[in-house]
Amino acid sequence: MSPRLSHLSRLRSVAPEVFDPYAAADPAVVAASLADAVPEVYWTDPAQRPMRPDPRPVLHGTSHRADLVVIGGGFTGLWAALQALEDDPSATVVVLEAGRLGTGASGRNGGFVSASLTHGLAQGVALWPDELPTLERLGTDNIAGLEASLTGYGIDADFHRPGELTLSLTPNQDGAITEGYELHRAHGLAGEVLDADAARARVNSPLYRGGWFDPSVALVDPARLVWGLAAAVESLGGTIHEGSPATSLDVDGAGVRVTTTSGAIAARRVVVGTNAYPGVLKRLRPFILPVYDHVLMTEPLTAAHLAAIGWQGREGLTDAGNQFHYYRRTLDDRVLFGGFDANYHFRGRIDPALEQSASHDLLARHFFAIFPQLAGLRFTHRWAGVIDTTSRFTPFFGRTHGGRVAYAVGYTGLGVGSSRFGARVALDLLRGRDTERTRLAMVRRKPVPFPPEPIRYAAVRATRASLAAEDRTGQRNFWLRTLDRLGVGFDS
Repeated sequence: MSPRLSHLSRLRSVAPEVFDPYAAADPAVVAASLADAVPEVYWTDPAQRPMRPDPRPVLHGTSHRADLVVIGGGFTGLWAALQALEDDPSATVVVLEAGRLGTGASGRNGGFVSASLTHGLAQGVALWPDELPTLERLGTDNIAGLEASLTGYGIDADFHRPGELTLSLTPNQDGAITEGYELHRAHGLAGEVLDADAARARVNSPLYRGGWFDPSVALVDPARLVWGLAAAVESLGGTIHEGSPATSLDVDGAGVRVTTTSGAIAARRVVVGTNAYPGVLKRLRPFILPVYDHVLMTEPLTAAHLAAIGWQGREGLTDAGNQFHYYRRTLDDRVLFGGFDANYHFRGRIDPALEQSASHDLLARHFFAIFPQLAGLRFTHRWAGVIDTTSRFTPFFGRTHGGRVAYAVGYTGLGVGSSRFGARVALDLLRGRDTERTRLAMVRRKPVPFPPEPIRYAAVRATRASLAAEDRTGQRNFWLRTLDRLGVGFDS
């Protein structure tokens, strides 16, 4: 749920050194910090967010008709509906959301907005070097369009662009800092490399050994972005139904009949943006690995807390390991802290019962190792969300039902920004348009599918263990080198 380079393409440090940066955290401090944390997503907690809109009506009846039906009321679906209405204000557009708006990945993430369409520059260099200039330009244009839409529709989603610091916490991560910075500079992108003193002057942690700064990354309140996009869709005449999960898609004459648990609607065309959830297109399942990512939110920091850690610039923060954290200050001075574990459950199980786990205890321990001066701070919320990971870490696209249905899924944690682009690709595909976007290899070719169970589960466990071992030792083992040669991997 945070912008970063994937482990697949990152160059490696050569000096093996085993070091646990989190060993110094006080267990009593960690336990006390979680004592009052509620199992709720902060962004959508009704006790904290009085601006949450009332539920939209459920779709009832079977006589409905629409030019476009969008399945999924997250970022992809709402951007698809909004852009379709901008293209043709006379179109009848209906969005079907299985639950409440923002209860899926779009309302559970860290709110990092990256321009990258390729899961980081290194991944783009590795997979599509010839198209990289085009991909970078399209990504930059996409974020400019996103920001313009927020302004044009008056969407107050706390959008701001403080940039992102990638930090080294261990000797084995030092090389990745230099390499990340130099790669961006080699492609004409802005950045700044920081030694330990410069990094700690921005954000004060005894673990920081250095870092590099990417000024392009923005931050947003993801739930307010969802709610604002929904209001914009409705302002243009679109209709949104919550509590209306689609159960089947069937060719119906020149269109598609979309059946839900309580009704049905005849559509000329359909966009599917269901993220990691299986949804109505079972053919997507081999390409998506649903991975749980866990998050904590603190109580608001006091003036003394802020003085102790600095962080005056509000930069988004991440670290350079394979297992990485992402963290940020909200505009009300809470700290969101997430990542590190990427938990896959057998057969891709998605279940609310999996959202509370020992991963939150691990995150709290890491938090106080990074910021020991914040001992006594409490976490108010603990939650998890499902990321739609693909083997190449980037979304994929396609059409079904004779070209009447298009999909865009697989954002692997970078969907806050790139979902707008994915929605535009899906609309282009529906209309049979030959555009610069639809000619991209990323759009024309799918990622390598994941193997079936139980091989899939065993492979994920082996990959996680290997990545953790590399973080400890700096050595990339035979399993990871094999995945590199195949051009596939596992990441969140």
